[in-house]
Amino acid sequence: MDFSRRTVLGAAGAVALSKAASAQTQPPVKIGILVALEGAFAAGGADSVRNVELALRQVRHTAGGRRIETIVAPTDTRPDTAVRQARKLIEQDQVDVIVGPLSGSEGIAMRDYAKTIPTKTVINGISGALETTWVDPAPNFFRFNLDGAQWGQGLGTYAVRTKGWRRIAAVSADYSFGYTNFLGFAVDFCRNGGTIVERFWVPLGATDFGGVIAQLPDNVDAIYLGLGGTDAINFLNQWQQAGGNTRLIGGTIMADQTVLTARGRAKDALIGTPTSGPLAQDNPDPTWQAYVKSYQDAFPAAERFPIPSLFGVGYFIATQAAIAGLNAVGGDLSDGQQKFRAALSALRLETPLGVVTLNENRQATGSVFVNEVAEGPGGTLVNKMVARTDGVTQTLGMTAQQFRAMGLPSRSTPNCVALGGG
Repeated sequence: MDFSRRTVLGAAGAVALSKAASAQTQPPVKIGILVALEGAFAAGGADSVRNVELALRQVRHTAGGRRIETIVAPTDTRPDTAVRQARKLIEQDQVDVIVGPLSGSEGIAMRDYAKTIPTKTVINGISGALETTWVDPAPNFFRFNLDGAQWGQGLGTYAVRTKGWRRIAAVSADYSFGYTNFLGFAVDFCRNGGTIVERFWVPLGATDFGGVIAQLPDNVDAIYLGLGGTDAINFLNQWQQAGGNTRLIGGTIMADQTVLTARGRAKDALIGTPTSGPLAQDNPDPTWQAYVKSYQDAFPAAERFPIPSLFGVGYFIATQAAIAGLNAVGGDLSDGQQKFRAALSALRLETPLGVVTLNENRQATGSVFVNEVAEGPGGTLVNKMVARTDGVTQTLGMTAQQFRAMGLPSRSTPNCVALGGG
């Protein structure tokens, strides 16, 4: 599929005749899909587009009695590109709603851009920077996925109490999501008495990790690796070439399908690595299992991952939210979409990951899964669920005052000693 062209997702799918007549009485709802299709997360972006298509196929491209059309706007994870493409969607393509973006810094930029288009609505794709909904949130920006800090909850507890790993070094991506995802893990790890010996930060899209690998300390139980996409694959290749054998703890996107299905054996260094995030491959919940099967049935095996990627799941749920909101208001987007946004805020959304509700910042509360990478059939790698935490809030169980006092995610925040660790 040529994602750079104006595309009506699923145009090949038939619209049910019973709904077609109703949908044709009103103009279509135009949804712009803002998604990274270049850069480190291009494979995840492509899966995000597949999942938008899947969600729309399931409702025959109709919601609230109106036909849904989509226009894909490709980005490269850079905030300026995301805003430029979003502006095109609004000003030239005249979309009603934007679903996206994918990457953390893009999300912060889109929060600010959303404030300039108060009569339109932005539903986050899968970007996970904390600040997007925590710092001066936009009233027309909604995030139905947990943020990166929430995704880190439970992993520190598992590392200390189950694995017995109390001393770690960390290598993470040097941008907003990298800081946010590490903060969630570090808060949990340090509260359980863990010690962070040293922190290393590498640019998003880096190709040479030799300098960082050479500096990693030996006197640690494990190394936290907060990388994803091609960054993770490149690090693992160079890690194995350098003879690295220290145990790993993975950030949320470290052992996603985009990494586990990559060519080569370097990813085998991940076997036994615990990670945490919003999904578990072997989650027995019937809703999750049905979703995975529908994804597998919808696309040829050669064109998809074995299961939906984290990125794809995020965009699927965001599209579900748009559909549910439109159904709730009968497709009414009048009065600057006020009724539509009120409906989104009140949703109790049934998703493949469980029930998602929004807080006062229009930020999701939901479940986090801890997984461990294991060998699967035929030399494949799979994630096995080992723990689950439900009802994870944006403030990680703290009061808003306590959470705010900790400071925003950064290279040096959180302070492990202040949290009871070292």
